[in-house]
Amino acid sequence: MTDPQDLPNNLLDDLRELLPALTEFVSTARWFGGKGRDFEVTGVRRLGALGEEPQVLIDLVEVTYADNAEVEFYQLPLALYAEPQERLEHALIAVDEVEGFGPAHVYDALRDRAAMSNLLAGFGAAEAVADPDGADESSSPEDGLAFHRLPGHELDLEAQSALFSGEQSNSTVMFGSDSLLKMFRKVTPGPNPDVSVHKVLTEAGSEHVAALYGWLEHRKASPDGDPTIDREPLQLAMLQQFLRTASDGWDLALASVRNLFSEADLRADEVGGDFAGEAARLGVALAEVHADLAEHFPTATRADEQMADLGAAMTARLEAAVEVAPELAAYSPALEMLFDDVAHLGGSTVQQIHGDLHLGQTLRTVLGWKIVDFEGEPAKPLQERLLPDSPWRDVAGMLRSFDYAPRVAASALGDSYEGAEQRAFRAAEWSTRNCGAFLDAYVGRALTDAEQALLDAYVADKAVYEVVYETRNRPKWVPIPMAALHRLAGESTT
Repeated sequence: MTDPQDLPNNLLDDLRELLPALTEFVSTARWFGGKGRDFEVTGVRRLGALGEEPQVLIDLVEVTYADNAEVEFYQLPLALYAEPQERLEHALIAVDEVEGFGPAHVYDALRDRAAMSNLLAGFGAAEAVADPDGADESSSPEDGLAFHRLPGHELDLEAQSALFSGEQSNSTVMFGSDSLLKMFRKVTPGPNPDVSVHKVLTEAGSEHVAALYGWLEHRKASPDGDPTIDREPLQLAMLQQFLRTASDGWDLALASVRNLFSEADLRADEVGGDFAGEAARLGVALAEVHADLAEHFPTATRADEQMADLGAAMTARLEAAVEVAPELAAYSPALEMLFDDVAHLGGSTVQQIHGDLHLGQTLRTVLGWKIVDFEGEPAKPLQERLLPDSPWRDVAGMLRSFDYAPRVAASALGDSYEGAEQRAFRAAEWSTRNCGAFLDAYVGRALTDAEQALLDAYVADKAVYEVVYETRNRPKWVPIPMAALHRLAGESTT
């Protein structure tokens, strides 16, 4: 949980009357992570202001949950106008007095092109720097908003903005075909891995990520002006390359599966939409990204006791999952044996990884595959997401995604639809072919017994997580991860 002492202490009493409107706005937002829980917006903290009219406020709303008094902080960019804006009627949050501005019509700034132009101008005014720390004194005050730029790209400051509607945990604004701005919604003091990883890979010249152009953060002055006390910045947004020719990896996989289903007499390697070549290229891309991350971030070897802790953590997650999905209990003995074996696999290398990798985190461009969203698993605390982890966790995530795609496509047609049994066979064929192509290209050799055992454990751990997620959100999809656990449990006992 974020310590409020690490955030700006300017709790805004003048916005108390706005709290009900902000509560309503937050509760219906796609990016709000507390849906289904009783909460209140208990305060607002001002990070900074940009421009005149519209004046753009970068605020943090303080969310307090009723069940355990947990506090979270969400970033809320607001656009202030003295007069109502008919074009922004859909983005109106409230009409109220705002200190330093007067009577204001308060809008969601990300839906306002004029407000976004003010934000983009902040990046344009920042000096592009190439030193290792990215320090730019002209755009980094001791206390307040700080824009940072990397060299190598001249921003199109005249590009018009458009809010991308497909995201869940953050918000992305497109500036023409030049750049993308990702605004982090739930924020915690400290380096956001999406920024730090993209910065390292951009400076390393990686071909497999969208280049980082810059980022926005808030710096809090040290108490009593003591420069020896290190205050972690609050990273708020990142500006990156717009991939003009990008196609979503998940959508491409589903298209390949549908093509296979439509060809009754052809095998997966015979249809025009065969995906194995793309799966292999994606395996190469991930291997090269992992190699770059291992070169530029710390690596370590897990000791025997740490491997035992890893297996124990997997078992604990399984036990908790059984409480949510009791049908998992049938596979618990075999899966616990699989997780127990992790303790005896010897040291395993850990490093910076993606942390939440699946086909939906990949984009296919004319120049090859790009991997996106290095923020890690959103539900985990930031400090946990910053820790080194095994590359096999990323590999397992991709293998589960290759297994999901054909079974989701089959599920969409329904069990009663003609040919359901044949589609199930084809789905398994597609999954096996593409998992194999991806893994062979990633490793480039046969896996050792220890590597296979560790990968199997990560795959099972991911599938257990999926059972819980689907039970709570998409019950019709529960059979997909359950089938994977059935196969893994059977293999572990043979």
